[in-house]
Amino acid sequence: MELLIGIGILVAIFVGINVGGSSTGVAFGPAVGGDVLSMRKAAGLMAFFAFLGGVTVGPRVVNTMGRGLVPPERFTIAASIAILLFTGLGILAGNILKISSSTSQIAVGSIAGMGIALGVIDWSVLGVIVVWWLVSSVIAFWSAAVIGRYAYDRIVGRIDLTKGNRDRVTKLIVVAVGCYMAFSAGASNVANAVAPLVGSDSIGIGMLPAVAMAGVAMAIGALFIGPRTMETIGNDITDLPLEAAFIVEIIAATIITMLSLAGIPASLAVVLTLCVIGLGWGRATKRVPLRREMKFEQRQEKDQRRVEEDDLSLYDMEMTRRFILTWMITPIVAGGLTALTFVLAQMIGVF
Repeated sequence: MELLIGIGILVAIFVGINVGGSSTGVAFGPAVGGDVLSMRKAAGLMAFFAFLGGVTVGPRVVNTMGRGLVPPERFTIAASIAILLFTGLGILAGNILKISSSTSQIAVGSIAGMGIALGVIDWSVLGVIVVWWLVSSVIAFWSAAVIGRYAYDRIVGRIDLTKGNRDRVTKLIVVAVGCYMAFSAGASNVANAVAPLVGSDSIGIGMLPAVAMAGVAMAIGALFIGPRTMETIGNDITDLPLEAAFIVEIIAATIITMLSLAGIPASLAVVLTLCVIGLGWGRATKRVPLRREMKFEQRQEKDQRRVEEDDLSLYDMEMTRRFILTWMITPIVAGGLTALTFVLAQMIGVF
């Protein structure tokens, strides 16, 4: 039993390290890409604020994932190790591909896979989580789209963050927003590393020590893996002016923090990218009557010319497709593999 507990802790640390590495690019990629921070300084700030978010707000999400989706007693040491292993492998795959994976969706998928295989999933809790994923995505897109269409120029006029004009205060603002993002990432994602272990108290160290352990693991991931995902987010998917990064990060961090306070695990990476797309859509279509754009039909030639006149290029479409495909596949694969594992385990009498 002691050996299994040790393995469980090691797997949880493994997951935490990969979660920290995956989330760092989302939080500080724009700041690094905009030459406000070095990768190492950004990783250090990510480590501290992710830990802070994890230990202050993270336990709410841990309760939902460790005690809400499936009965806590189902999280035996062996079951917890299996779930964490599939979660960690899914996140690791994203890190190897230098893609900031949807860590919360992978973790929820893995736990749901076990619950479905054993016939103990609480569909109402899973339904609430999925509904909030959809609602938060809509809020993220349209909040950014409205700002992009009606307020972006005014905001840029007040906060000029172009490289030649940055002063100490504006740099501090950019860094502070990144720290806010890191806090929200820790609040939401620390549960991915320890929720199964805390659910049944299978490691016997309690909520706060387990969350603190996950926070430290996330900090290690931020320092050693984070620079890889920051390079991708900062240079590949986002060709963001810092003013735009400032807007989308505030929206995304606020949505994720509010969801975490409500105990809902959600993906910071997904919400942030929808904010980027929404801001770009709203900005680019401001010259096109909204009633025509809302029909989502092929644009008329004159409307297309107006859209192309805008110089705010927010994302690389090919890279965005790659991210979205990864987010869609990894939770399904993690849940499917977990479900298959538990079905086979039942067949041979392990569970």
